[in-house]
Amino acid sequence: MAEIEPSAQLNEGFSQPGATAPPWSEVAGVLAASEMFWLSTVRRDGRPHVTPLPAIWTDGTVYFCVGSHEQKAKNLQASPKCVLAAGANRFRSGLDVVIEGTAVRVTGNGQLRRLAEMWKSKLDWDFEVTDGGFRDPAGRQGLVFGVTPAKVLAFGKNPHTQTRYRLAAR
Repeated sequence: MAEIEPSAQLNEGFSQPGATAPPWSEVAGVLAASEMFWLSTVRRDGRPHVTPLPAIWTDGTVYFCVGSHEQKAKNLQASPKCVLAAGANRFRSGLDVVIEGTAVRVTGNGQLRRLAEMWKSKLDWDFEVTDGGFRDPAGRQGLVFGVTPAKVLAFGKNPHTQTRYRLAAR
């Protein structure tokens, strides 16, 4: 599936005078190049939970794997709404990207095989496709989720910009 070109809305109140919104291709490039993302979920009692994890951006969706016993898996089961963030941890350069969306389990073996190949190619991480998920070499079961953005924010640093990308309904 080809990515949909979203419309950009620069927030001039949080951007340097004369700055322009980064093109979507630059935002998508940050997502595609990122190996690690920060996943934010909410526990059943309302407390936030944030953790770094490897993820893959492809076809307009971020895919990640979590252990079936992990806190983030429990959180997503209770509430699949989440935030993923990637980018540079520098103040004066780079582009940070925040994706808001709903995590959806990926269970189709064809899609899982494709994603396992991508994990191996990009991250040198071996996953065996099992019925409805991944298993790592240590035998741990993993659940695979995809988040298609409902909202994307990009924060440029040189010049400083804040841009919201509106995606067409999918």
